[in-house]
Amino acid sequence: MSTARSHAEGHVVSRIGWLRAAVLGANDGIISTGSLMVGVAAATPATADVLVAGLAGIIAGAMSMAAGEYVSVSAQADTEAADLARERAELDGNPAFEVAELAAIYQQRGLSPALARQVAEELMAHDALGAHARDELGITDTAAARPLQAALASAATFSVGAAAPLLTALVAPAALLAPAIGLVSLLVLAITGVLSARAGGTGVVRPTARIVFWGAAAMALTGLAGHLVGTAV
Repeated sequence: MSTARSHAEGHVVSRIGWLRAAVLGANDGIISTGSLMVGVAAATPATADVLVAGLAGIIAGAMSMAAGEYVSVSAQADTEAADLARERAELDGNPAFEVAELAAIYQQRGLSPALARQVAEELMAHDALGAHARDELGITDTAAARPLQAALASAATFSVGAAAPLLTALVAPAALLAPAIGLVSLLVLAITGVLSARAGGTGVVRPTARIVFWGAAAMALTGLAGHLVGTAV
């Protein structure tokens, strides 16, 4: 019987790019829209006003998240492209130095000088730019910047998260709008915290407690501001 076994390892790092954008979008949608609606509900009991504020918050927030993610990740992509172009020029201009540079990296990781140079030469013979991008610059396919993917994930998940407080306002009694929106928003935040922690392969208690705490703080402060403004006017 052969002792060699093939197995598939599932590593979450391959989905870290879209996972980060998705979690950020969903949490921001719940917190920002929920807080906005709690603030308006604390100032006025009119359900229509709260719904208009929530709908406007969803549209503005989703577009803001998409634009922000696209611009920031595009800047990262531009930097990566510039680094790769610079590395390509260095490979064309002084390949011997680049072999020695890559060998030094492998030697620092524990390989003997002779083996480090052999590995560097063989990897560069196969894909010189890919070897330097991965081991010198830290640019890999799984971690590469993808602006459109990040923008769409953020906008979509923001809208999904923001739908929770908006739907709550549709069914909650006018007199209980603020507490109902707040409680439902915190519950959904807790659920997204658990789901994102599971998807990322981490424990659930600390990430969930963290996001619920900050969500509660945001809604409490916004609700207080809305109540003070509503009382004053």
